[in-house]
Amino acid sequence: MIRLADTPMTWVAAGDSITQGVLHTHGARGWVEHVHERVGWQLGRTTDVLVNSGVSGWTAVDVLASYEWLIGRFRPDVLSVSLGTNDCLAGEAGLPAFRDAMRAIVERARTAGGTQIVLHTPLVVGFSGRARRAAMPAYCQVVRELAAESGALLVDHEAYWIAHHGTEDPMAWLDEAAHPNGAGHLEMANHALRTMGLGELELP
Repeated sequence: MIRLADTPMTWVAAGDSITQGVLHTHGARGWVEHVHERVGWQLGRTTDVLVNSGVSGWTAVDVLASYEWLIGRFRPDVLSVSLGTNDCLAGEAGLPAFRDAMRAIVERARTAGGTQIVLHTPLVVGFSGRARRAAMPAYCQVVRELAAESGALLVDHEAYWIAHHGTEDPMAWLDEAAHPNGAGHLEMANHALRTMGLGELELP
């Protein structure tokens, strides 16, 4: 659960194109924008600042290499890290590099002091993309292990999507095999918000 301060807070969401919320939303809000709506308006925290530093196509190694630009300079009170969708293209051979980079991101944020860290598993891939991203479940497991190891809050999107879709193709929440559509982003946002103890979006 995220601890809300009495003073304004800075939130940083680091990740890939799913965090950045580009292209596949077709003009709908991405999940980070939904979280901002909930925190900055519905919870009355109008002076909180939420920075979206997601970069399309990037991996954990890329984010670590640009840590200061994407994360450090903002001195976040809350850091959200959502990676793995691009990393998993390296297959199981890429797991050590992913684990090491994710661990280093968490450790750098911890060293800065006072940062609450939220780690997200990647999503479930649609049937048509599973051969290309066959290692995705293993990357999700690394995120779970790092959350348990570091005490970071875990938002397990993979488990949530599996619980909802079961053995069916999750394309109702996807624009293409690996990227959520507007409905998928809304589901991501609400699952993240509930996990953080912030309720969920109040929609008309």
